[in-house]
Amino acid sequence: RSPDRSRPTRNGTTVAVINPTIAAWHEYGPLDSLVVHPTITAAKEWLDTKWLPQRRQIPALRRIFGDGRGENRDNLFLQETISRNGSLKITAAGSPNDLAGTSRRLVIMDDLSKFEPNAVGDPEAMAAGRARAFMDKKILRVSTPTIAGACRISKAYARSDRRVWQVPCPHCGTFQTLEWEAFRATIEPERLAAAHFPCVACGEAIRHEHKDAAMRAGRWVATNRAGDHPGFHLWAAHSAFDDWHAIAREYARTMGWTSGDPDAEEPEGPRAVEALTEQVFWNEVLGLPYEQATGGLDWERIRDRVENAAEDETLPVGRMPATGFVLTAGVDCQDDRMEVQVVAHLRNRQRHVVDYRVIPHHVGTEEGRAALNAVLKAQWRTALGLRIALDALAIDGGTYTDEVWSWARTHPWDRVIVVKGASTQNGPVMQPMKFERRRDGTARRRDRRGFMLNVSLMKAEFYAALEREDPAERGFVAFVRGLGDEYFRQVASERRTLQRNRAGVVTSRWDLVEPSRRNEALDTMLYAEAAARRKGWASMTDGQWDTLDAQRSAPPAAPQADLFDAAVPVVPAQATQEEDPGEPGQPEPRASSRGSRGTDWLNVGEDWL
Repeated sequence: RSPDRSRPTRNGTTVAVINPTIAAWHEYGPLDSLVVHPTITAAKEWLDTKWLPQRRQIPALRRIFGDGRGENRDNLFLQETISRNGSLKITAAGSPNDLAGTSRRLVIMDDLSKFEPNAVGDPEAMAAGRARAFMDKKILRVSTPTIAGACRISKAYARSDRRVWQVPCPHCGTFQTLEWEAFRATIEPERLAAAHFPCVACGEAIRHEHKDAAMRAGRWVATNRAGDHPGFHLWAAHSAFDDWHAIAREYARTMGWTSGDPDAEEPEGPRAVEALTEQVFWNEVLGLPYEQATGGLDWERIRDRVENAAEDETLPVGRMPATGFVLTAGVDCQDDRMEVQVVAHLRNRQRHVVDYRVIPHHVGTEEGRAALNAVLKAQWRTALGLRIALDALAIDGGTYTDEVWSWARTHPWDRVIVVKGASTQNGPVMQPMKFERRRDGTARRRDRRGFMLNVSLMKAEFYAALEREDPAERGFVAFVRGLGDEYFRQVASERRTLQRNRAGVVTSRWDLVEPSRRNEALDTMLYAEAAARRKGWASMTDGQWDTLDAQRSAPPAAPQADLFDAAVPVVPAQATQEEDPGEPGQPEPRASSRGSRGTDWLNVGEDWL
């Protein structure tokens, strides 16, 4: 039988389930076991921080595995750890030779949903195959779920008997499952500490103070009699490490609510605690797969929403709302140009696209570097005329890496960051780069301005936000007038598809809706978001937003000219040759295609500077 456990990360399943399973397995007989992690790094971290400390401290494990000295010294290189009662092997899903060269009666797969296909095939199938020769084999799958439709642990749980933990009501004794939807219905932004589970029988509140007694009296109940193995679902409400009030507060921060709850804990410092994204909350708190937006939106509908709106409901190119915002830019580098998108990131995870421009120079040229420097010096106006410069800029370092890093290092690391899309669909939205690759192939340590982006997650969240039409809704995306058809084609240029790879595993990927579409506007949107996150957009407290609002909603101290700063050496993507270069372009831009990109769209002239 192969139990599957879908659980939030912080439920402590590694310490509470995996480690005791290994310890008991080796204590009761001379058996062999295999533990598979997604990566070598994850395997080493588990070995160093969770398994070795535990087996050194517990007398029964010291008797089995030794004291870590002399012949029984700890093995730190993920090779076999020989015990007196069999052997324990630790490896990674990306090591097909280690998976193929062993037979084990106990196979444990930790963080299963993060397993990526290796050069030989599907690591999950290969790991399970190591126990095929044994009639009394045990296979344990443990993981936080990820994306619906391509999540390994969710599929394994669906095949199981789907056991849920039921607890008795403290008032009437009726056993019931702690359902998220029932809990969410009781969450009030102004009274987060009052969130609870209403009893399905008597309607009385099951509160956090009832949790310990209820959990001790609980029981597992199978909900799928056709399942071929036991499967268990846990989420943060069951965890000994979380109280129910904390779940309500995290949900409020995730949704961007303004809370008057006096018990709500605010993070210390501008970026101490970043609010969870909706997918991370769904996966790690609720222990459920997340239904991602699929993209493939109707670009004309998005354009018409902007261009057909009343003039007082939108702003012209280059203008921002007079409120609190973090102003950032994303830069995409191509062979013959750089494309720049400027976005104001507001409270409640809202965005307001301010400008989109094309620099007709390569990032490695003197002209290109001067133009990027000018973008950092440029100022954009609020609706009241206040001039604001960029808070931060993110530039793509995936291509022309040396040229990008050479320019970026001429500016402060907290003003210019270098980003690169990660190939994996798992992991955090942003994480620091560890190394950069030189032209000769050698690696050197990155400085703190380099970040890897989970672009798959960022695209899904952006497309979900793009579908929202209420300007007051969390995550709403607003656009200035006059961006042009080509811009909206690029913003809505991709869609997520599910496909089965050669190993038979269903994975998701983002593809262009049409081969002729370009996606620079989408990419630069994500880079601008990364820069905003670096400045604390997703973690700022209400007090910090209030301060920013007071600063940036004010009129200028002295009268300022009403024209856009014409000295900025970038070209509006929608400009025409007849347009006044001192005023952001209002005429409708000419369309462009991937095959024929005309100079009218670029608006490149001899006097473009």
